[in-house]
Amino acid sequence: MKIDPASLAFDFDGVFADTMTLFLDIARDEYHLEGLRYEDITCYNLEKCLRIDRQVIDAIIMKLLEGNYSAPLRPIDGAPEVLARLGRKHSPLLFVTARPDGELVRDWMLDFLPFGPASIEVIASGTFEAKTDILLNRGISYFVEDRLETCFLLSEAGITPVLFKQPWNRDRHPFTEVKNWKELESLIKF
Repeated sequence: MKIDPASLAFDFDGVFADTMTLFLDIARDEYHLEGLRYEDITCYNLEKCLRIDRQVIDAIIMKLLEGNYSAPLRPIDGAPEVLARLGRKHSPLLFVTARPDGELVRDWMLDFLPFGPASIEVIASGTFEAKTDILLNRGISYFVEDRLETCFLLSEAGITPVLFKQPWNRDRHPFTEVKNWKELESLIKF
């Protein structure tokens, strides 16, 4: 498989941004929850896989969504380099996030990518399910996603998901999977 850059879009959290590490940093630093590990996040419903009170999970998620945290949000290793290379080939790069607001996401990206705001488009869908229509309306054929349930929805709509491997998406699936940005880069037609 060699993916045409014009037909490719990306999720934000868990694909470009290392959001779950930040979640754990906030849990440790602000809520004094010790012993939580990235590998413990084995499902997207955090209440099912982490022994954290639902109100604390919700409070941390609100901090993430509002940008109200002191620990740094970092990109996943290799993401800025591959996206910079891709951005030289095709622009704008399209990101579709289930977050309710894309402006904070776009502003954060600009700190890590070597081009201006016109080279990045972020669409906040507000829900995982809404991503499909956005991608179809944009003519996107391939979408890099970390949430396995979303991959199934995309596939049913005729969009080819590329699953970014994370501890929370280890169930059986039929999709192309990448474990890092180097593997993803090898799938793109440069």
